[in-house]
Amino acid sequence: MRKLRNNLIGIDQGSKVLFSDFETDGVMWTGSGERSIAVNIRFSEAFLDPPTVMVGLAMWDLGQGTNARGDLSTRRITPTDFEIVFKTWEDTRVARIRADWIAIGETRHRDDWDLG
Repeated sequence: MRKLRNNLIGIDQGSKVLFSDFETDGVMWTGSGERSIAVNIRFSEAFLDPPTVMVGLAMWDLGQGTNARGDLSTRRITPTDFEIVFKTWEDTRVARIRADWIAIGETRHRDDWDLG
């Protein structure tokens, strides 16, 4: 369990279309085998430390005739940004994906000193 020691807790959230490969015949739509994409997301303000980030599929558009295979995760979480990663494999055809995210963590107080 993460315990926050600050009375200034920040919650940032957003929604991002990660790709729309059916429009451009991109690799998620036309390819096969292992494929992945990472999209950088910047927070509206910096957190004190890397926040806890959760992501979820808000929209997925898949081709018919193959199994639906996908893995949505985060990586490289810092106080200012993080990456959303989507992976698929085999013959799955993914036209587009939209992910929603929420970040919760401690924020700076105006009286905090940075002695650097």
